[in-house]
Parts: sequence; C-alpha cells; structure tokens
Amino acid sequence: MLEFIKTGGPYMWLLMITSLVSLTYILERAWALRWTRIVPQAVESAVENCQGKRDIPVLKEVCEQHPSAASRLLVAAASHLDWPIAENVDAIQIRARKEVASMERGLVFVEVVVGIAPLLGLVGTIHGLITIFGDFGKASAASNEALAKGIAFALNATLMGLLIAIPSLVAWSYFTKKIETLTIELETLCDEFVRRVYRHR
Repeated sequence: MLEFIKTGGPYMWLLMITSLVSLTYILERAWALRWTRIVPQAVESAVENCQGKRDIPVLKEVCEQHPSAASRLLVAAASHLDWPIAENVDAIQIRARKEVASMERGLVFVEVVVGIAPLLGLVGTIHGLITIFGDFGKASAASNEALAKGIAFALNATLMGLLIAIPSLVAWSYFTKKIETLTIELETLCDEFVRRVYRHR
C-alpha cells in the first residue's frame, strides 16, 4: 500500500488527506444520525400517551431523560401551548430548521471530497505523464518498458481519486436520504402532538 502511494506521486498524499477527512465525517455522521439519537422510542411512546395538558409534565420528563432532536422540539412546543396554534407551529418550524442544520453538519465536507478527489487524481496523473514524457526524449529507444511502467504508476492517482470519491458519494447520498426521512418523522411527531393537545384544550 505504501509503495502504491509513493509511486502515485506527491498528489497521492493530498488524496490520502481527503480520504481521511471524508472517513472522519462519515463515521461521525453515522454515530450522530442513529435513529435512537434523533427520535428515541421512549419519546414516541410518550407522545402517543399524551392525551392532553395534564400529561405534559410526564412528556417533558421523558424528553429530559432522552435528550434528542425530537425531545427538544416537543419541549419547545409544550412550552408555548398558551400561544395560538399557528404561532406555536411557526416556532416549532424555526427550531426544526436548526435541528436539521445540526443533522447536516459535516456532510458538506463529504460532498466536497466527492467533487475534488477525482480531480486531484486526474491532476496527479497528468503531472506524472508530463514528468515521464519530459524525460522520455532523453532516454534510449530501449526504455519502452520503463515508459509503460511509468504511465501505469501515473494512473494510480486517478484510481485512488475514484476509490475515494465513490464510497464518499454513496455515504453522502445515504445520509442525505436518512436526514430527509428523520425530518419527516420529526414533523409527523410534532404535528401529532400539537393537534392532539390543542384539540383537547
């Protein structure tokens, strides 16, 4: 592996840095976007059991015991029950945008890696080819084998760039879809809570 990196030229080290950045944020988002950290089962059950204003203290207690995006949104909604329903919904939406932004944190770096890794690989390959053909004029005709080997080494950078970009693209697409699903779940949960409480009020 080390030999593969060395033969790819100086741009291979930049590609290794981009791969580490991408891997770091992928692992961090995989941990942060677990379903139990965003919408705990206990919080969902508490919303289902909340039939009116008298059940609000129990709901708040459950939310405090299970800190999450859903808990913060429900506590915000429960704290503004004396407001008209339209104003409360607006307040929830503002808070929800903050929660969604928090869930998306770091994904922009993965998206950037998806774009620049193949380009860095291509630049590394072109740099390698320029070096090879620059020295080829001074070499003898018997160095065809060395030329072929040099071109193969130069293409290592392009291969490395693609090997970094493809998994990063898969991870970015997966997390983007998961955030969309979690957002819908949060919206449904908050809507159910608000409608139920205001109806009984």
